[in-house]
Amino acid sequence: MLDQKALDTLFTEAHTHNGWLDKPVSDELLRRLWDLVKMAPTASNSLPARIVFVRSKEGKERLKPALSAGNLDKTMAAPVCAIIAYDLEFFELLPKLYPQVDMKKNFVGNPEAAKTAAFRNGSMQGGYFILAARALGLDCGPMSGFDNAKVDAAFFPGGKVKSNFLCNIGYGDAAKIRPRNPRLGFDEACSLA
Repeated sequence: MLDQKALDTLFTEAHTHNGWLDKPVSDELLRRLWDLVKMAPTASNSLPARIVFVRSKEGKERLKPALSAGNLDKTMAAPVCAIIAYDLEFFELLPKLYPQVDMKKNFVGNPEAAKTAAFRNGSMQGGYFILAARALGLDCGPMSGFDNAKVDAAFFPGGKVKSNFLCNIGYGDAAKIRPRNPRLGFDEACSLA
């Protein structure tokens, strides 16, 4: 079991960040981040998540037209904006990733099943992305509030990869953290069956 300090880092003391320190995130740290994310559970080890780490001026300019007004300034100021996406043709890699059984056959010619599996498992990887980033000492600002079609046209023009959500990462400015909002209690959100 993790100690309280680790739980605080990952959950109870972690906040969504909207302000960022001017401190870069290294390539090495982004690679370490992926090395943790790739270990997250996915059905049949499908690993459909695809991530673009947008951090160059040119990359941010490509992203800018897709952002809502409320997300523009904080994303332009963040050291990195990760586009968390999913590959609709993830199943092409299943013979490598899950060699025990031919799972590819379940998705070839079945785009609806592929889309559902890609979105669901890519979303799980996105959740683990946030936890992995926090575990490595990075702060996160996950968000919706962008035009998926514009992001996909700018970063995934082939059409087989689709954006899910954005997550600014870097070193947050603690002075710009908003107070924590209420959370639902167990009896409000859970039941026992």
